Amino acid sequence: MSVPAATLRRVFWRCLFLQAAWNRRGMQNLGFAYAIDPALRRLYADPGRRIEALRRHFATFNCHPYTAAAIVGGAIHHEERVAAGEEPPGAPLAYKQVLQGPLAAVGDGFFWAGLRPFFGALAAVGTMALGWPALVASLAVYNALHLWIRWSLFRAGHRCGDEVVTRLAALSLPTWAAHLRKGGAVLCGVAAGLFALSAVGRLGPGAGFLALATAAAGLGALGLRARLLPSAYAAIGVGTAAGMAAQVFGGGR
Repeated sequence: MSVPAATLRRVFWRCLFLQAAWNRRGMQNLGFAYAIDPALRRLYADPGRRIEALRRHFATFNCHPYTAAAIVGGAIHHEERVAAGEEPPGAPLAYKQVLQGPLAAVGDGFFWAGLRPFFGALAAVGTMALGWPALVASLAVYNALHLWIRWSLFRAGHRCGDEVVTRLAALSLPTWAAHLRKGGAVLCGVAAGLFALSAVGRLGPGAGFLALATAAAGLGALGLRARLLPSAYAAIGVGTAAGMAAQVFGGGR
């Protein structure tokens, strides 16, 4: 027996709230059980078997909330096979335990360290250059993209089961993450330039020079392999001092 498409869409919708009941003991287990429950209701007509299946998913679970969609879909794939008597009851749990760590690393590297910072930098540049519509557009594109990826991973997990690993490898997400990080760095440089030009227009050439010098100092520190956070805090401090000096000596223009 397979889960109907309407039920799968309902499960995916619930996946979006995977972390709503995060807890220290089971982490995302309650959210996972809540998400997969509609599928279990369709697969197990007997209340006893349904409760037994639901309890399997109360085990500790923790993964990146986006790539976890592939595991939810794959767990349904295995639950279908368990319901048909083709696999032992422990197969869905084993599937989750094997994949949650690797997919957490893939999700952190691509979404948190690549896609989200890139669109954050893009939104900053767009807002400085074009105003608030660019911010709205950046948020809309980011959310449309990550939702499409989550839905694709969910469907791949349900259709392929264990073979979803091959599908994920074909996406080359770590390679795309590296490209996104480079693009985000370029956009941050553009943002620094736009900020400097804005400072020139508002506070005079001296403020623009100080803004560029601050950006150059920060990039130079990173180029010398200084630690990221101390370099960032130092650049913020220099920039704040430069802004205050510009206000004082520029007459508050």
